[in-house]
Amino acid sequence: AVFYYSRDRRGEHPAAHLAGWSGILQADAFGGYGDLYATGRQPAPVLEASCWAHSRRKVFELADVEAAARKKAHGEKPNLVYPLAVEAVKRIDALFDIERAINGLSPAQRHAVRQERSAPLVTELERWMIKTRDKLSRGHDLTKAFNYMLRRWSSFTRFLDDGRICLSNNAAERALRGIAKTDSLCTSFSNGGKQR
Repeated sequence: AVFYYSRDRRGEHPAAHLAGWSGILQADAFGGYGDLYATGRQPAPVLEASCWAHSRRKVFELADVEAAARKKAHGEKPNLVYPLAVEAVKRIDALFDIERAINGLSPAQRHAVRQERSAPLVTELERWMIKTRDKLSRGHDLTKAFNYMLRRWSSFTRFLDDGRICLSNNAAERALRGIAKTDSLCTSFSNGGKQR
């Protein structure tokens, strides 16, 4: 693992960090990665593998019954909970269940299980999202969440054909938390304990 740090989120940083590299990058849809995926990029385009946890989060916020109940209990206006969002979360969670069951298997074994079990679920999820989205208004939050995935569908489904790709990049993000906390502490101490 290699960790590169940059102080801001400008796209020039990943482009510089990964200038001579090509391969598979699993991440959210951060616009700063766009140049890495460009067709004419040298030495070769980077293949995007989208993170299902990021997409699930966008849908889950619209299906979070517990958060709505907590807000209501505290006298706050609860967020709307959409039954269609609950259904979408269930469908995505079925993929995560399969991934938990094959965690630790070889890439070839993961690929085989995904072709047998995950691919049909993903095909049905895409059909269901398109059909559902087409019944909603363009400005609906669930439409936006579905469009986030559907516009990047080839990068979301890349895991089906390559057993090396994880369903999400959560493990990498968890690994970064310790580094981010350490950097935060160093910043605090270098400022005499004052937060910036």
